[in-house]
Amino acid sequence: MAIDKSRDAATGVSGLDEILDGGFARDRVFLLEGSPGTGKTTTALQFLLTGAAAGERCLYITLSETEAELGDSALAHGWDLGGIDIFELIPPERLLDERQQQSLLYSSDLELGETTRMIFEAVERIGPDRIVIDSLSEIRLLAQSSLRYRRQVLALKHYFARHGATVLMLDDLTSETTDKTVHSVAHGVVRLEEMLPNYGSERRRVRVLKYRGRPFRGGYHDFSIKTGGLRIYPRLVASEHRTVFDRSPAPSGIRGLDALLGGGVERGTSTLVLGPTGTGKSLLTLQFALAAIRRGERVGLFIFDEEVGLLTARARGFGIDLDALRAEGALVIQQVDAAEQSPGEFAARVRACIAETGAGTVIIDSLNGYQAAMPEEQFLVLHIHELLQFLNRQGVTTFLTIAQHGLVGDMKTPVDITYLADTVILLRYFEARGRVRRAVSVIKKRAGAHETTIRELAVTSGGLDVGPPLDNFQGVLRGIPVLVDDMPPTGGAAAR
Repeated sequence: MAIDKSRDAATGVSGLDEILDGGFARDRVFLLEGSPGTGKTTTALQFLLTGAAAGERCLYITLSETEAELGDSALAHGWDLGGIDIFELIPPERLLDERQQQSLLYSSDLELGETTRMIFEAVERIGPDRIVIDSLSEIRLLAQSSLRYRRQVLALKHYFARHGATVLMLDDLTSETTDKTVHSVAHGVVRLEEMLPNYGSERRRVRVLKYRGRPFRGGYHDFSIKTGGLRIYPRLVASEHRTVFDRSPAPSGIRGLDALLGGGVERGTSTLVLGPTGTGKSLLTLQFALAAIRRGERVGLFIFDEEVGLLTARARGFGIDLDALRAEGALVIQQVDAAEQSPGEFAARVRACIAETGAGTVIIDSLNGYQAAMPEEQFLVLHIHELLQFLNRQGVTTFLTIAQHGLVGDMKTPVDITYLADTVILLRYFEARGRVRRAVSVIKKRAGAHETTIRELAVTSGGLDVGPPLDNFQGVLRGIPVLVDDMPPTGGAAAR
């Protein structure tokens, strides 16, 4: 099979080619660096397996792991390395024998030259199109000095340039000092990093430090290692995704709520539902989901805080059969474990849901769980901003919930994103005539007019019921209203 040298060498790693704007440029030397355990060997194997599947000759030169260890790593992912030539280059046993070591001539002088010669011989014998060298740390140890190490790396680069192969060199960053020698020599540099939060699994991210003559997506991108290899989740840039759609109102089907909203929420906008626990935030968003399904749309529901079985049982108590809607394909419910999933992976799941199902409505319940995945609040807001902008530009109607701290009086919100949402619905408890009651109001709506009134919200066996405006109460949002029977109605929507 003839190899098309006009195209980049695909990496085989999900998401990496998108970050690199195509893959690795052919006949160039690249550096993949990262601490032990970040996924360098897995990435290298995916790179070679992709080449082998395209009919290319692939060579894995290992100075650190044995062929058996590589085989075990591949087997864990369900891979067969039969199409890859593995050249195991480890110190011969005689170099471990003290009687065979040199005294006047330092043994590294012989070992480094012998190692380089054996690498060249393997390349000449096999004639590969793709090469992986694992790892440069062993060559650095043999070189003993930064000058000799740089000269050796340059010699390897010039040799591979004449040979015409795409080379991926691995470095595990185990040296005590930061050595940028290979950075200046390599055509491109990719770094894998691993972070360990105070709770939950490790978080991994990738960054392209350098790529000569090629635009690439900068910054950090989350990734995970699962059965089947690395999966990178490129950082979402909302400005790259635009569609044309109709911004007509999408009603909830609840007369009082739609009156508050001026007819409903517009398609391609985001709605934030605020309120303390138990006020009916999840049920309110489900009402919009049911209305969308009745219109023939599909809905994606991502839940952080509640188990799917409990949610379906609770909804069934209100006459909503979520299991039947899921079986019909009208509703997609995904449980999200914030302790085990990065924000980048979550954004990728939302994008995949829209692409695969064509969902026109997305519900995220709740942002309190989303915040648990983001220890730094300022970055959480940036993630939400890009995600909401992306969804809006796809014509998706998005609903988000946030549980506020407290029950009545001064409510505290764990993260303030009210300025990001197009519509903000506020739910409150209030006390009246010896009973705890609920109230609902719309405090913001960018896309059109809305009522400025406060209406009573009741949770019944049939779902939610929104009553008339609470004209005779004052101080409902503070939680302890005052009954003013002779209070004259105000102008506008509240007077009607």
